[in-house]
Amino acid sequence: MRAEGRVAPTGATEDVVLHGTAIVLGDRAVLLRGPSGTGKSDLALRAMAASLGRFSEAAFELVGDDQVIVRRAGERLVVNAHPQLAGLIEVRGLGILTVPHRAEAGLVLVADLVGGGHVERLPDPWPVTDVLGVPVPVMRVAPFEASAPLKLALALTQQPWLSVAN
Repeated sequence: MRAEGRVAPTGATEDVVLHGTAIVLGDRAVLLRGPSGTGKSDLALRAMAASLGRFSEAAFELVGDDQVIVRRAGERLVVNAHPQLAGLIEVRGLGILTVPHRAEAGLVLVADLVGGGHVERLPDPWPVTDVLGVPVPVMRVAPFEASAPLKLALALTQQPWLSVAN
């Protein structure tokens, strides 16, 4: 994960630029991570297009594609689009296009995009990653599986890492 950060007067990093795509469902965002060409933008497009009314009253919205800025706000994280990329998404075969987007959202989950054989059936305990000193649960998802957008919706609405932690 490529990261650049701004340092606060205390010496602590106050924000960081991360390579990835962030989408939000309701008030919870997920950061899709993976090398170029692994399907981050494609999965975001399919999530935004999917009818997810069974799991949430809200629909997925884009926060940012390719690069996002994450900042710490107390014990929570807030994700924004990189200012030069706000409202833009790469659509392979079509180019860089404008789509509706959310200015910011609370980051609660990281999804690492992997091949289908690398997804653990029952993660216990849930892996976590540290973002600006805040532990964030990490799920693995095969981005081109038909169920991938639904898995993201279920993860964000049910937060299964909380029940495993108890």
